[in-house]
Amino acid sequence: MPTYLGAIDQGTSSTRFIIFDDATRIVAESQIEHEQIYPRPGWVEHDPLEIWRNTQMVMAAALRSAGLTPPDLAAIGITNQRETTVLWDRRTGVPLSNAIVWQDTRVADDVARFTAQPGTEFFRTRTGLPLSSYFSSLKIRWLLDHVPGARERAARGDVLFGTIDTFLVWQLTGGADGGQHLTDVTNASRTQLMNLDTLEWDPELLAAFDIPRAMLPSIRSSSEQYARVRSEPLEGVPIAGILGDQQAALVGQTCFRPGEAKNTYGTGCFLLLNTGETAVRSTSGLLTTVAYRIGSAAPHYALEGSVAVTGALVQWVRDNLGLIEKSADIEALAQSVPDNGGVYFVPAFSGLYAPHWNDGARGTIVGLTRFANRGHLARAALEATAFQTSEVLQAMERDSGVRLNTLRVDGGMTDNDLLMQCQADILDRTVVRPQIRETTALGAAFAAGLAIGVFRDADDLRSRWMESRRWRPHMNDAARQRLLQRWSKAVSRSLDWE
Repeated sequence: MPTYLGAIDQGTSSTRFIIFDDATRIVAESQIEHEQIYPRPGWVEHDPLEIWRNTQMVMAAALRSAGLTPPDLAAIGITNQRETTVLWDRRTGVPLSNAIVWQDTRVADDVARFTAQPGTEFFRTRTGLPLSSYFSSLKIRWLLDHVPGARERAARGDVLFGTIDTFLVWQLTGGADGGQHLTDVTNASRTQLMNLDTLEWDPELLAAFDIPRAMLPSIRSSSEQYARVRSEPLEGVPIAGILGDQQAALVGQTCFRPGEAKNTYGTGCFLLLNTGETAVRSTSGLLTTVAYRIGSAAPHYALEGSVAVTGALVQWVRDNLGLIEKSADIEALAQSVPDNGGVYFVPAFSGLYAPHWNDGARGTIVGLTRFANRGHLARAALEATAFQTSEVLQAMERDSGVRLNTLRVDGGMTDNDLLMQCQADILDRTVVRPQIRETTALGAAFAAGLAIGVFRDADDLRSRWMESRRWRPHMNDAARQRLLQRWSKAVSRSLDWE
């Protein structure tokens, strides 16, 4: 009889549940989108209870589809959108407000204030992260200051904080009736409250942000048996793996050796390079983060370059400009022209992340002439993803001293063959896509399977990774450099708009 593993993949736009067998084949899956809430310009929110309801529905639907019952699942893993911040009442489970999503920029003024005092190096040296609206710390502080009574209740221990993984584990394991309040080390490393060296909540950081210790979850490894589910539809199933989504993709791509890297193309774009047991501090605008920790083994670290808007730009072209009817149509439209016609699109809708970290940047389209048409705009939108990835990879190679020969890729945008060829050309590197593209969910299943003995070790997992397709660069270097120079010029026009 096969062994089955489940993975909750709670992303920025949707929640999925995927069931894998022990040969890592997908047996069943279900997915539901949730509402994107934009109360004001720059604000992005989700309803945590909608996400919890959707999680229950996709688990039940996948089980029905596979004809399985909870005892058939050996364990489940969880992977989640990172940094998104939820506060809820310990006694009732009711959120104090909507979740503040990682893309939200409402704390931009606080970034400037904390940059002045105690200064960005105070935070970077402890956490590996620059001060930015991206991370959870300032979001928690904002909620404590703006939800009536929240700070006083939090100090008494009546308010709990969690990233989405923590909120789901708490709900799955009983909620107000004894729910487990925990997170894993990868998600904790994205709050800007965990010390990167001790892997514990840092008292000096908590004091600087004025965040009560009582509201924080316990920090655990990425692969261990945390608890059993105490709610329908998976009652009794062990929860045995938790990874932030980009770290989960790194594990799903089996990038376990120092120097191996993957890039995930989703709402944003996230390139991670495994640096082994050494936390490499970046001097080039990258993040230092925990890659994973398996059981009691030493943690592995990663350098990360985060790009805020990639797939979201295609959605914007679809929904706001109306150039295409569905996202997949952008490839054919972009192929209708031989090049970008001199048009460059910098999608700095909520500032620029790595390597610029400029919260005041705003979206810019440059190089427009009467010659430019819909196809050139579509191609410029796709190329923006390739250019932003190139900036991150160059910074990563400077920091690590490692030249990547091959980049493993995953995520929805890897279905776009034109983009993948463009990416290989701009990087001057081979781009490789795996057979199983749901690498984020696969990484969570891998973590759970390691914890309960379904998989032996990293070599066992590596033997299960299979290549689907690769793209080799075809562009000459002079053309590549001309494109990169014009992209840099376009980026300079977008900086510090606000």
